[in-house]
Amino acid sequence: MKLEAINEKVPYENPLLSLRVFRSIRGNDTYINWHYHKELELLLVLDGKIEVYIGDEIFPLGRGDIFLIGTSELHRDRSIEASDYIVLQFELDRFFDQSSISYLKYFTETHFPLSQANYIFKQHAHVQQQATALIHSILDESIHKSIGYELAVSINIKQLLLLLLRNDNKEVLLEQDNFDRVRLQPVLNFVEQNLHQRISVEEVCKLANMSYFYFVKYFKKTIGLSFTEYVNYRKVKWAEKLLLTKDLSIAEVSERVGMPNMAHFYKTFKKYNDCSPKQFQNKMLQWKQI
Repeated sequence: MKLEAINEKVPYENPLLSLRVFRSIRGNDTYINWHYHKELELLLVLDGKIEVYIGDEIFPLGRGDIFLIGTSELHRDRSIEASDYIVLQFELDRFFDQSSISYLKYFTETHFPLSQANYIFKQHAHVQQQATALIHSILDESIHKSIGYELAVSINIKQLLLLLLRNDNKEVLLEQDNFDRVRLQPVLNFVEQNLHQRISVEEVCKLANMSYFYFVKYFKKTIGLSFTEYVNYRKVKWAEKLLLTKDLSIAEVSERVGMPNMAHFYKTFKKYNDCSPKQFQNKMLQWKQI
């Protein structure tokens, strides 16, 4: 009987953090079948041996090894002997804001699967050591939940991503020049200042001094999202903030973020949150009261 790959829905313990981190202890010769998920995943082996299968490749891991699995990358693993390891899964775009969104493209796997970046841990002992400390810190913060632990986790996630970017000698991730982002900064600033209204590609082309077709390709290549996707993403981020900080109805929030068509607003919001605006609001407010 042929087993189908499972589209795994990763449960988040804290809805304010699109992240799951846990310690797994498994027996000898046990399998986890083929699956994939939208979250980036990091494995840190504390003891024992496991094998990670990605496509036709097999990656053996032992004590101290770290392994990166890309978003929606099909994989499975096998515990060769009794093993103890940490699993860290997180939704990438949640950890990027307006000042850092242009770096998201390095992790969107348009050219290479992110698993190809695992050489960074193998070639740079200091990166593996720092990443190990960060993963342990994320697990510890998530367990103890001291005040401000969400900030600590977010900082540690960004430190992990920065480690990969700055030590990517083979340029698996590094594909663009800083000039690209500087050239688009006026466009990004314009978007932030005009989220309350409809923003058309035509009007920002003039800011970038580019033709329509060149701008569309340039923006996608530089940012990693199409211009429309980026604008919608920023509108949803603002909507989330309004839902949690202002006494506004869903319709008022929709109007405030320049999405007066409620059907479109609901569809766009659900794309990024897997729930309606009201469900998001209830879930977040309930968590804050715990």
